[in-house]
Amino acid sequence: MALARVSALWLLALVALAWGDSVQNPFIVQAGTRFTTRAFASKLNVSNGEQFGFWMWPEMCPQNFFAVGFSLRVEPNQYAGDDTALNGIRLFCSQNGDRSFLYTVESHTGHFGEWTDPQWCPSGVLTSFQLRVEPHQGFFGDDTAANNVKFRCSSNPVLEGRGMSWGEYGHWSPECSEGGICGIETKMEFYLGGLDDSALNDVRFHCCSKEQQ
Repeated sequence: MALARVSALWLLALVALAWGDSVQNPFIVQAGTRFTTRAFASKLNVSNGEQFGFWMWPEMCPQNFFAVGFSLRVEPNQYAGDDTALNGIRLFCSQNGDRSFLYTVESHTGHFGEWTDPQWCPSGVLTSFQLRVEPHQGFFGDDTAANNVKFRCSSNPVLEGRGMSWGEYGHWSPECSEGGICGIETKMEFYLGGLDDSALNDVRFHCCSKEQQ
């Protein structure tokens, strides 16, 4: 319980630092699986995800909330050790552009690395993504699988995560035709206990439509 409280306070401080004075004391709640019954219009997939692991549970932003920013859990270069690179993706969800109150969703996250500073759409919401993946390195190689991610905002800017550089970016996913990204599912390889870990292998995002006023 004490560890969870420290983690929540750290996340709160990180978001406040990233925004400076633009938002005073933003309130952040981890959504978890409380909103998985939210209806969605489509799922965004890419074709270059890696083969290891299993698809985990979805996590959804609450009704009328959409992803406006993200953070990555990244393990830095281990040099002679076992590299895993990208271990998790955390989405920050807001309602009607109000970033003083946020929910986070991330599905399952790997064991390694630290969370990067959040990155934000200057306005609008996240609408599509591109995944950087290192292909399978063979029996004696060191697999890292997913290394980094890019998102496109509805206001058009492209945001690139602060991940690792192994592998190449594949094609962009389709774009949310209306509304924006509202949920996430990760494909994770479970911890192998000293064998070749690759952590996050693939990801897909949910698109939700904005309700008619």
